[in-house]
Amino acid sequence: MKKIAVLLFVVFSAGLIAQKPIIRPICDLVGFCWQAKQFQRLVDYLDANNGEVNIEETIVAGISPHDDYLYAGNVYYPLFKNLRAKEVVIFGVTHGTVRRKIGDPQGKLIFDEYKGWRALHGKVDVSPLRDFLKEKLDPADFLVSTDGHRFEHSIEAMIPFLQYYNRDIKITPIMVTGMDFDAMDRLSGILATHIAGYIKENNLKPGIDIAFLVSADANHYGEDFSNIIHGLDERAHMAGTRRDMQIARTYLEGPVTTDQMKGLTGELWGKTYKENKDTLWCGKFSIPFGMLSILKTLRIVDGEKTLTGKILKYSDTYSEGVIPLKKMSCGITAPFSLRHWVGFFSAAYFLK
Repeated sequence: MKKIAVLLFVVFSAGLIAQKPIIRPICDLVGFCWQAKQFQRLVDYLDANNGEVNIEETIVAGISPHDDYLYAGNVYYPLFKNLRAKEVVIFGVTHGTVRRKIGDPQGKLIFDEYKGWRALHGKVDVSPLRDFLKEKLDPADFLVSTDGHRFEHSIEAMIPFLQYYNRDIKITPIMVTGMDFDAMDRLSGILATHIAGYIKENNLKPGIDIAFLVSADANHYGEDFSNIIHGLDERAHMAGTRRDMQIARTYLEGPVTTDQMKGLTGELWGKTYKENKDTLWCGKFSIPFGMLSILKTLRIVDGEKTLTGKILKYSDTYSEGVIPLKKMSCGITAPFSLRHWVGFFSAAYFLK
């Protein structure tokens, strides 16, 4: 009897271990808002304090922050208010804390295996595109990591905004790991070929049926980040934010090209992709890889048009401060001051 009981326990335990998670749980319960009524309060505030932000052109891609809503809500807002696609591919960061948890993979994309992600209203579904890509890509170019996506917050930051403006939105979450530009150029080309194949196979229209998002914050400045190249006063803050805006406008506005993305990597990486210069962007991989993938995909789908970008809004935690909403279900996850601030921006891209 004892042997039978042990055997049953082993079989039952194995079944639990083998069982795949269904819905991806929330990671950041503080910085982002997950209650529908509270999120409505945030949107009401943004509507009342941002003036006219309607964009007539169809947005096919965008870059969004993933910082706390009470810091960066005004920066998320103009992008998501105007994004109307039915599904989105999201290129996310793989933060250092997550890299350490999953063995610091390099040169790969990271997919999840959830059927949906927890959201304001139940969940958002994962698009069939994700599994399509898993079937098409060389296994050497990606890995599937439940832990990677469960502990990473850069993609989930998009979810409440996406679902608020489109209750039926579907997502394809892709975390980007560290890689040099040549590897990035190669892998983005392969990925783009398959995404374009999916778009053509399903007769999807960019900006209407499918769009792309890149998750990224800009400079992380201060003693906590070992980044005090300009000092720790108002002039230092001005120099740091000016540098952010210079980089964004030089490389992320206007027609998108491969050379433009190569130039951006030089600005963000220094001599090698592991070395930074005077800026610590949380997006030094997600932005160039995501934008290369988007550019190449849309060239295949509609080669007659040019992917063109516009910076919608730039700010930072010191300048922006905290949105003055009380008794909210979200808060802030880090301080802000001249000794510790983070920059962020939103950008929109169109086919012209």
